Amino acid sequence: MSHGLLEGLLQEPENPSFAAVACHPHPLYGGTMNNNVIYRVARGLYDAGGAVLRFNFRGVGRSTGAYANAIGEQEDAIAALDFLSARQPSLPLWMAGFSFGARVGLDVGARDPRVVRLLGVGLALTVFDLSFLYPVTKPKAFIQGEADEFGAGPQVEELVARMAEPKRLEIVSGASHLFPGKLPELEQAIGRGVAFLQDAR
Repeated sequence: MSHGLLEGLLQEPENPSFAAVACHPHPLYGGTMNNNVIYRVARGLYDAGGAVLRFNFRGVGRSTGAYANAIGEQEDAIAALDFLSARQPSLPLWMAGFSFGARVGLDVGARDPRVVRLLGVGLALTVFDLSFLYPVTKPKAFIQGEADEFGAGPQVEELVARMAEPKRLEIVSGASHLFPGKLPELEQAIGRGVAFLQDAR
């Protein structure tokens, strides 16, 4: 896949209704597919009936290669979509991500015509320009910690307000970027975000 080999974990319910790729946070700061936030994102998607592929970006875990400044990681996300699309060719594709993974996944998902739903958690607005999302008409849901160090609730509200419909934003009260002490609230928010995406037209 992409530059070489990517390590991944595919979870498939008996009769999936959609298939989703979940992208982990920044590889240079300890991000892996086993990050506790992206794990919960994947679980929420699976619980809603999705076949979910988590994978390690190049240079992480058993994935070959080295960090490539988000450009190579976009290639990795496309490779993950290719794999999932080939395995589940009849299912609609979703793209999800947390932090750096949201930046990569949302960019790829916004541009790839195969992707029909977008889910972003912990948008790092102080690090990444996400204005590319403004004109995107694909249904999209976002979850943000109220006190996120990389994009507090009001900043994300302003960003999402400029985006085309359909869209949904949920702010988790008192939560910072990694949602410490707020994981149950995060799980509930993920469930509501996924339900919105399933119902969106």
